[in-house]
Amino acid sequence: MTARLAHIRRHPIKSVGGEGLDRVTLAAARRLPGDREWAVLTESGERNAQASQTGGEPDRWLPKSCFVRGVSSPQVQAISGGWSNGHLVLRQPTQADLVIDPETEGDTLVAWLRPLWPAEAPAPTRLVRGAAIWTDQKWPWISILSLSSLADLEARTGQALGIHRWRGNLWVDGWTPWAERGLIGRILRIGDVELRVTQHIGRCEATSANTDTGERDIDMLATLERLYGHTDFGIFAEVVTGGAIALGDEVAA
Repeated sequence: MTARLAHIRRHPIKSVGGEGLDRVTLAAARRLPGDREWAVLTESGERNAQASQTGGEPDRWLPKSCFVRGVSSPQVQAISGGWSNGHLVLRQPTQADLVIDPETEGDTLVAWLRPLWPAEAPAPTRLVRGAAIWTDQKWPWISILSLSSLADLEARTGQALGIHRWRGNLWVDGWTPWAERGLIGRILRIGDVELRVTQHIGRCEATSANTDTGERDIDMLATLERLYGHTDFGIFAEVVTGGAIALGDEVAA
């Protein structure tokens, strides 16, 4: 079976929503355009942010502990949505839909998030768009995940897990389950694009949350460790040769 590109996903705000794309143009040594371009700082992240800013916005990469994340609130994992007509449209099963211009309405988003956020956790403070893109890794990597590995995990756990809790960029259909674990250091080709696989993606407890309900429905790290002897799911890759990719493109290793 030929491996094909099945999904292209980006997440305009780190940990808050996500959207599918039909095609995208990748550039060498850059992340997927528009992915994690924005993020919501918390009280604990403000000190790091202030130390790294020159004029209101952080100007360097900050660690993930500075931001609103699903690991602190499974309800955040149930937020969906992305760009529509120049605005971000966000949905969550316990909240009214939100439509904002992130350039001017960050405070509205922070207020919308507060009921979803645990009282004991450092509170959300502001939406930031820095010089960096707010992925968990400071390197310009793209995440690549396998539908076959997901299907194997779902079969062994006996429950549907879906693609959204993993917050991946590119999903491949047609690899044998867990074949991606043997690709570290290899070059992947999608159309004219070349990507060098860099490392496995270690997972956190955010993946234990059901993205439809916002409730934890599995201990994902314990499950991965029990079934496979590790807590990884997916691989990171760096774009070596840029170009356009689209759903259905062949993925060659």
